[in-house]
Amino acid sequence: MKKNIQLLMLFVSLFFTACNTATPNDYFGQAVLNSNMLNGFADERGLPELEYGTAKLQKDGTTATMPRKEILEEKIKFLQEALKKIKGLEQTTDTKEMILTSIELYEYAIPVYKTEYAQLAKAYDENASKETIQSETQVIHEKYYKHYNELYEKLISIGKVYAEKNSIKVNWNVGA
Repeated sequence: MKKNIQLLMLFVSLFFTACNTATPNDYFGQAVLNSNMLNGFADERGLPELEYGTAKLQKDGTTATMPRKEILEEKIKFLQEALKKIKGLEQTTDTKEMILTSIELYEYAIPVYKTEYAQLAKAYDENASKETIQSETQVIHEKYYKHYNELYEKLISIGKVYAEKNSIKVNWNVGA
């Protein structure tokens, strides 16, 4: 009986080890490419999706501008799901720094989306003055941009090395 339990435990551990089938492309996509969803974070021009809004299809087939609050809630939901997936990646010697930097970047940005950006979304939804919106955008930029940009550039730098090492073809934007 004891031998059967040991064999079962060995099988189960091998099964779970085999379940980690993340490829280098998976690691790169989740840890680096998905960070593009943070594009515009703490930028002095603000978040384009808040500034320009998004059209939403209504039940009657017409379109209406989606409240900025909803846009932001959807973005936060996506970012939290992405972070959860990144945290679920196995850290190896090749991926550890990339994963940890990506986690740090998300954990830095998400609380700002939940607080300051939520305030900004409310200002847009309540048709606040252009000056109020610019002022709130500038406060976010001054408070968060520098550290965010440092983390983002570090992640991209690590990602470039990882992509090259693993023959992942990436078309990097100028300035990234």
